[in-house]
Parts: sequence; structure tokens; C-alpha cells
Amino acid sequence: MTNLSLKPSPAATEQFIRIRRDIHAHPELGGDTPRTAALVAELLAGWGYQVHTRVGGQGVVGVLKRGEGTRTLGIRADMDALPILEKNGLPWASRHTGTMHACGHDGHTATLLAAAEQLARSTFNGTLNLIFQPDEEGLAGARQMLDDGLFSRFPCDAVYAFHNMPGLPVGQAVVQAGGFMASSERVTITLTGRGGHGAMPERAIDPTPALASLVMALQTVVSRNLAADEAAVISVGTIQAGTAYNIIPETAQLTLSVRTTAPEVRERIERRIGEIVDGQCAAFGVSAQVDYRLLAPVLVNSEEQSLRMAEVARQVLGAANVLERMPVQLMGSEDFAWMLQARPGCYFVLGNGQGEFTGCSVHNDHYDFNDEVIALGAACWVKLVESYLTA
Repeated sequence: MTNLSLKPSPAATEQFIRIRRDIHAHPELGGDTPRTAALVAELLAGWGYQVHTRVGGQGVVGVLKRGEGTRTLGIRADMDALPILEKNGLPWASRHTGTMHACGHDGHTATLLAAAEQLARSTFNGTLNLIFQPDEEGLAGARQMLDDGLFSRFPCDAVYAFHNMPGLPVGQAVVQAGGFMASSERVTITLTGRGGHGAMPERAIDPTPALASLVMALQTVVSRNLAADEAAVISVGTIQAGTAYNIIPETAQLTLSVRTTAPEVRERIERRIGEIVDGQCAAFGVSAQVDYRLLAPVLVNSEEQSLRMAEVARQVLGAANVLERMPVQLMGSEDFAWMLQARPGCYFVLGNGQGEFTGCSVHNDHYDFNDEVIALGAACWVKLVESYLTA
């Protein structure tokens, strides 16, 4: 049974549903979230929070101190949308063509705001830092806020966040200690040969056959260099070569998305990709430049903070509705992992439902955040603060 006493009132819930749908109708991309940030800052200030704007760009931090307690707690929500054309036809659909809240960050923000309003009227003992972060989708916002002194300016003994999970029933949660989400790396491989006329390939060094062979060779890394119980994904995202049908290009380029769940696997994959690129270059007589960039590390939840979050979720949702492990390994990535490298904490998921819109995958042009999650998520945050900052 859900603990109804922790949930916002029906009137308050309706208020935050309206806020969520307003944010959904006005999506903003990456680090450029001025409207959402201004809305968050205005609401927090109205409830009595000390508000700090432009933290790491458009980030907002609301600080609420009660009593003389020295404990500090951080809760983070992301604010940005995706460059997707929305097709679900809902009344609150995006008004910005080609931009859409297709991952539920509108709901994450509204949920934390709903908790913030309740917590502003509550009694606890310590300091609460509510962190509203831009540019999670670009896996850059967390680092930018950290580089701007997030945890030195707003100390947090621990930090928490959640994500909605389509396909998981509303009212269920997964709180998993240890490694929870994959790292994310962007690899750009540029092959260089010698351009020439398409009718005289013998006078050129064509990088396109090398590129084609490289794409196929890279598929062997996961299937032939990793054990069956080692999770990793290598996906070729873009292939670019040439400007005309009768010109052999000088360069050809491909980009990869690499996801791994363990640092040692990540290192092995990086080494193996380099070996394969070197081999292909030798075989086809081209040269290569490899740009290997870590965007987000493996997301690792701290044991103590995960146990606390699981107990909080059980009190709110009922013990039978809180799972200790995802049914399948999550190979998506989250830049909240950077915050978890700096502070202990926990990132968990709440079910978004199984309906036509709410149950489809995130990053989908028909996806929509389930408004039923707002009250449940807010109750989890309120209970967490009550648990962590005990009066």
C-alpha cells in the first residue's frame, strides 16, 4: 500500500501536473534551458528557498536550512529535452517543432518541485540542496555544475536522483546497489588516404573500403573478445565519406557509441578498438586518427545510500513493489554518475507504466511522462529527507 500521508494533496498534485505539462509544451535543449530554469527559480524562491542560478550554466540550486543540524543532503532533477519531432498529439505536446521532452525530464523536474513545496512547510534538521541540472542528454551538465563548484558551494553528504522507467508498472521501483548503468564513450575514427578520380582508383588510396571493413571488424569485439557475462555495446552511429559519386575521397570517418558496465571491460575494449584500427590501416594502406572520449563513467550506487533509499521506497510504495535488481542490465548512461563519483548516493528508477504513450521507450516520438508518478516520486523525496535529516 502507498503511504498516502506523504503524497501531495489532490489539489497540489493537479498544480504540479499542470507545471509538468507546461514544461513539456516548452522543451529546451542541452545547456540552453533559460525558461525552465527561471520557472524553477521563481517557484523555489516563492516557497522560501535560497535560490542560486547559473550554476554551471543554466543550473539552479535551491537551499533550505532547518535547525542546527550539520547533515546535508542533495537531490537532483534534470531539465533538458531532446531534438525529436513529437508525434503523440496530446494537448500539451511540444510547441517547438523538432524539440520534445522524450525522456521525462519534465516529470523529474515537476516531481522534485512537488517535493520542494511540501518540504518548505515541513520540519527537519539540516540542509537540503535541490539541484536542477541542464544538459543531461549531452552528458555534460553534471560535469559543468561540478566544475562550477557544486559540492564545495553546496556541500552534500550524499546525493540522490531518479529516472522514470517505461514498461515498469506505476508504483514499482528498482533500487540497485553497485553498478547500475553503463559508461558512455564517443569514439571518432578518421581514416586518411589519397583522393582521386573515380575512374582511376589505382592512382588513389581509397579510405572507403577500409571504412567498410572496419565497420564489420568492430562487430567482433563484443562477440569474440568479451566473456558471455561481460556486458558491452558498440554501435556505429555515423559514417561519412565523399562529396560526389565519381570522386574518391581523401578521408572517411565513422563515430561509435561504446557502453560498458565495468572499468576493466572499458579499458579492454578501448585497447582492442585501437588494435583493429591499426590492422585495417595496415591492410588498406591508409592512416587513422582515433578520438576516444569518456562522456560518463559507469554509474555506481553506494551500498549505504542504496539501502536507505530502498527502505524509503518500501515505506512509500510497499515492500512488494521495490525490486533490488533490474530484470535486464541497463546499457543506457547517466551523467549523474559524475556526481556519484564525487559523493556517495543512489540513482533509482520508478515505473512509468505500460500504456500506449507512457509504456513506450524513452527517446521515442510518442513517449510521455506519466503524471501519476509525480505524487509517488514526491512522496519518496519527502520521506528520504525525513529519514536523512531527522529533526
